[in-house]
Amino acid sequence: MIEVANTFRFNPDRVAYFEAAGWRAYYDRAWLKLLWLIVRLCQEQFRIPFPVSLLAAYYVTRAAAAWVPINHAPKVVQAFYEKFYRIARRYSGLDFDPVQVAALELRYNDDHRRLVGNPDKAAFIQTMTELHSATFGITLEQARESAELRVAANNTVDRITGKLSADVEADWAKLEAELRQCYRSIQRALSAPEHA
Repeated sequence: MIEVANTFRFNPDRVAYFEAAGWRAYYDRAWLKLLWLIVRLCQEQFRIPFPVSLLAAYYVTRAAAAWVPINHAPKVVQAFYEKFYRIARRYSGLDFDPVQVAALELRYNDDHRRLVGNPDKAAFIQTMTELHSATFGITLEQARESAELRVAANNTVDRITGKLSADVEADWAKLEAELRQCYRSIQRALSAPEHA
């Protein structure tokens, strides 16, 4: 458990668990399960209380569902992300711009889809670095490690969904471990003396 300025705290392992399970539900198109997992994720990561966490999860789930079609409407997806991030900012104690973070979240989705199978993930890592920096109020340098780990998790899910995995269950476990490392990296950055 971490605490920053006595307001923001989260358990990286719990966040990673709910996020990994949420990714699996997303790729299974299990929207109700995804909604429930995101409710829990909202509570764990951003301290959004129930029933507001249900509304926040609804916005994330709607954004995810709206983004699925190749010819999705970016403004619709971003609008749902903005609604979610406004709620997250209200309860988390973090001080980010919901419009900026929503735009980066949408860019993350687009980079992931565009770069599947491409060994050069530099643009994707840059997007994730900017997203983690903007969301958690850490420097770009501090956010770089977590971004690289997040992209590694995306590469793992691409192996699973691309039917390239030799052991699907082991790869889901690997993905969760990569997300744990990602959030532990953010935790270290938030706990650094220069951040406090």
